[in-house]
Amino acid sequence: MKEQTVQGEEQYESVSKTLDQFTGVYDVDLLKIKKELEHNWDVQFREFHIGNTGIRAAIVFLKELCDKEMIDKHILKSLMEGLTENPTIIKGYELQQLIKNEVLPVSDLFEESTVMKSVGGVLTGATALIIDGIPSVFILGTAQGKTRNLDEPISEALVRGPRLGFTENLSVNTSLLRQQGENQHLAIIKMEVGTRIKKELVIAYIDEIAEPDLIEEVKKRISKINLDNLPESGYIEQLIEDNYLSPFPQVQSTERPDRVFAALMEGRVAILLDGTPFALIVPVTFNMLLQSPEDYYERWLPSSLIRLLRFLAAGITLFGPSIYIAFVSFHQGLIPTKLALSMMSTRQGVPFPALIEALIMEIAIEILREAGLRLPKPIGPTMGIVGGLVIGEAAVQAGIVSPIMVIVVALTAISSFAIPQYNAGISLRMLRFIAMLSAALFGLYGIILFFLFLCSHLVKLKSFGVPFVSPTVPYRAGDWKDFMVRMPLKMMKRRPKLLKPKDTIRKGN
Repeated sequence: MKEQTVQGEEQYESVSKTLDQFTGVYDVDLLKIKKELEHNWDVQFREFHIGNTGIRAAIVFLKELCDKEMIDKHILKSLMEGLTENPTIIKGYELQQLIKNEVLPVSDLFEESTVMKSVGGVLTGATALIIDGIPSVFILGTAQGKTRNLDEPISEALVRGPRLGFTENLSVNTSLLRQQGENQHLAIIKMEVGTRIKKELVIAYIDEIAEPDLIEEVKKRISKINLDNLPESGYIEQLIEDNYLSPFPQVQSTERPDRVFAALMEGRVAILLDGTPFALIVPVTFNMLLQSPEDYYERWLPSSLIRLLRFLAAGITLFGPSIYIAFVSFHQGLIPTKLALSMMSTRQGVPFPALIEALIMEIAIEILREAGLRLPKPIGPTMGIVGGLVIGEAAVQAGIVSPIMVIVVALTAISSFAIPQYNAGISLRMLRFIAMLSAALFGLYGIILFFLFLCSHLVKLKSFGVPFVSPTVPYRAGDWKDFMVRMPLKMMKRRPKLLKPKDTIRKGN
């Protein structure tokens, strides 16, 4: 064996020192792969002879990523026991086809002639098969990745609806889309992203509904991504959005397969990345960020009421503290007399103006919220509740803030939790501080001025060419059936016009 190794090294140095192609010389090809993988301790090399032919072969695999039982029973056993022909009769191309078509009972099998691509396959869980006399390597699909169970999404819990969420395995996620129902028009296109660390990405759409220009635009933006590594779909979201300076998300992220499939049936496009349970949906409009899949599972009257409450909660989240600051600092005359007297009595002894008072409580609430997310799950909620009560009560007793300010801040915090999309809630929470500053400087006029600037930004904002505040601007009367209220399903006969779907009619209505 040592003599063979020395001979192989000599041939490697003299014949193919800089070539990336396999030669068909067993010692040279095996040494090429060893040179590339020598710094990986978990790579296994298993050399053997094919049957009683005397033909040398070897398999290369990662012991922690591969299914060892499959390698033993379906690869090694088949090759070592299944071929007994004379090596002078079977060799080269004939041997290659015989092994490929009759010996190996493996469904995922392809040939690779370059060393680097073969090494890449091994490092992602495949098994490379090297056979003497064959100038290519068989790449066998033996990956056995560690996956978690299909659980309900933590960030998008529902009272009524499916309990399945995406996982970190891309093949599992695409199968969850397939399981939504039989549909031969569901297209799933595979792409590769990352320059140093390659990852699989798929684009999903319904080819008889989605607009072709939208599909091409999604492909174009993804193909322009040039990063070493994309560990999570949030990287893609930031790189493909229209305006990266906007505080509003222009790409929707979700863990729910039912939400993704519902978006596909409207004519939207989904992006799924291997290694993350969060899928992306484009294009997105502002009203989508305030909608929940549960809106369509319940009857239209309660769903419409809850959706209106979400819009109200979004308004309170954005303008609650700023309206309080404006009334207390500038427009005391607009407050009813009894309420004004009550507020004045509670503010007696408070040393700070309304803006500083609000900032103290808002910053404290944001810190508690972040701490509750980062703490271990058993104590996180308890810490958040207890911390909020203790800090609020202590601040009132110390005379730092007034009781009514604690009520306003608590109502604002609760309203922010009513927004279904976490990233949309973050956007409104950030803008809330700008609204508070505007109210402290100019009162209600500052709030109105801030609101007008915000509206002008939203009107100009687009997501993959679709106006962000549609169907408000531009106005589309037909799309208002699923905007602030959700009309009965029998009345929603058409898909949203803003997406320009190829098939505008929802079949079966």
